[in-house]
Amino acid sequence: MSNTILRKSKEGTLMPIKIITDSGSDLPLEVAEQFNIDIIHLPVHFGHERMPEDTDIQTFYAKMRKSEVLPKTASPSPQVFLDTFKKVEAGTDIMVICMSSNISSTFQTAMIAKEMYEEEGHPNAIEIMDSKNFSGGQALIVATAAKGSLTCSSLEELKLMILDKIEAVNAYFTLHTLENVIKGGRMNRLSGAVASVLNIKLLLKISEEGTVEVMEKTRGISKALTHLLDKLDGKQHDYDKAMIAIVHSNCEQLALQIKELILDKHPFKEILLSCMGPVMGTYAGEGGIGVAF
Repeated sequence: MSNTILRKSKEGTLMPIKIITDSGSDLPLEVAEQFNIDIIHLPVHFGHERMPEDTDIQTFYAKMRKSEVLPKTASPSPQVFLDTFKKVEAGTDIMVICMSSNISSTFQTAMIAKEMYEEEGHPNAIEIMDSKNFSGGQALIVATAAKGSLTCSSLEELKLMILDKIEAVNAYFTLHTLENVIKGGRMNRLSGAVASVLNIKLLLKISEEGTVEVMEKTRGISKALTHLLDKLDGKQHDYDKAMIAIVHSNCEQLALQIKELILDKHPFKEILLSCMGPVMGTYAGEGGIGVAF
């Protein structure tokens, strides 16, 4: 099978395009396989040990659960992106959709790789997109790009479509535990301990700039999830065309319950359901739920 997606130009000629993203997207495997999307993995280290890229989700969460310190994540090297670009057939456009540049340097790394690629004289056109999102929000944007590549007449047209999508995406999530937030230095340990004792749960939103904002603080996970679902009620949805992404950090049964609750009120045509991988799971901890629409 070709490693590209074919799209038809206005002149009727089949033109290839390649979609590439990073592992911060938590893109469902079936979507990556359906559209032949390449995923660049961010390195994850437990101490001095680099976790193999093919480590399964259950093994990762089990290892993180036992670890006293959080694993460390880093951006891929420009060479990793460059090597991936070089594997794309000549004459094939490339679109790379990266996690928010305000939480990761992956976007900047991809830009460096693009400059290296162009300096070497390769012919393919490349667009590097800052999704201003991560996890479910980014997956939604990547899936939109993959579908759009089938109908857009040029890489520029697809770029404009994805810029609109980036502006339109709403992404919210809530965490079951603040342990990883505290371990990662994103919350004062004393404040985190008090919040844990009081069973405080945070409702978080990805801002327009691609950062994380605290929207609400609630008592208990049930109330937090109710408030999370309430966010869908305040938006108009074209259910015949719309997709929604649901992501979870190793709590699939809860995610499936959330899916059914959503579909009871909001019959989205397509749902992207996936487990947060090591990059997002490191910061979310187990029991987190996110939705993007």
